[in-house]
Amino acid sequence: MLATGALLAGSGAAAQELRVLVHGSFSLPKPLLAQFEKDAGVKLSIIKGGDAAEMLNKLILTRAQPIADVVFGVDNALVAKAQAAQVLDTYAGPAGTRTAVVPLDGPVVAVDYGYVNLNYDKAWFAKSAVPLPRTLEELALPIYRDLLVVQNPATSSPGYAFMLATIAGLGEEAAFDWWGRMRANGVKVSKGWSEAYYTEFSRNGGARPLVVSYASSPAAEVFYSKEKISEPPTASLFLKGGVFRQVEGVALVKGGQQRVAAGRFIEFMRSPAVQEGLQTTMWMFAVEPRTPRPDVLRHAPEPTTFDDPGQQLIAQRGSDWVSRWTKVVLK
Repeated sequence: MLATGALLAGSGAAAQELRVLVHGSFSLPKPLLAQFEKDAGVKLSIIKGGDAAEMLNKLILTRAQPIADVVFGVDNALVAKAQAAQVLDTYAGPAGTRTAVVPLDGPVVAVDYGYVNLNYDKAWFAKSAVPLPRTLEELALPIYRDLLVVQNPATSSPGYAFMLATIAGLGEEAAFDWWGRMRANGVKVSKGWSEAYYTEFSRNGGARPLVVSYASSPAAEVFYSKEKISEPPTASLFLKGGVFRQVEGVALVKGGQQRVAAGRFIEFMRSPAVQEGLQTTMWMFAVEPRTPRPDVLRHAPEPTTFDDPGQQLIAQRGSDWVSRWTKVVLK
């Protein structure tokens, strides 16, 4: 648990604690968090819950005694599961009704969005005689054997999102047929995004020049580069059945405490400063209209199309699809 802040502004009394459950990629500038604490008169306890799917599972397992008052990181692939488990409450404040560039259904207030898709290592493909794949079908050809690393949809939200895109884009039966052929073609499966990107991806010393990541990852490569490069060493592939638009949000935890402060945190996540700041800390796009984009995001063009089964079908079939994927790819 990471705690920031200590005292109520202007008094010697200890501030009350606001427990915020977040996924492992949650990151905002510390001055923004400190300013929220001062304005709300609370001490933030930021609880990192792992990957978004893992985080939601923890929320469900602890619903009898909630471990948080507010949660950030439930996305459009997981919101139906959260609703079915009855772990969230609807927020009726201004942010809950204000227009978003990309909205979320249910009790989750949209905060940001991005795209899960394939990234490739430019240098690897430039040095090899292998052309970039033009379709997912081509990825199952022998020339691409042992080149792709994906995340397990049972343990990873981008892995889950990518699986959903294949089902929506190819059709269910064709998608699982493709996954079976990819298993035979040497697809590597990692537990989560960090392992896939920072261990298996060739850009970071691994052996796989293709990885499931985000459309914003090339921009992040430029932003964090020690050499101050002007062009990213990676790029995105927007293939049919290989792009999912992920929308993340914030919500009240059912049974949580500090309702007023939790509501203020939801408003905070839709504030101009946070909407602008999250773009280069969490590498997602802002949902608040007219939020200016930093120049580095010119290296993160948005795809023109994406594939999504829809929240209702995900709610009905998602767990079955994960079970089927596990049997086809891992067992």
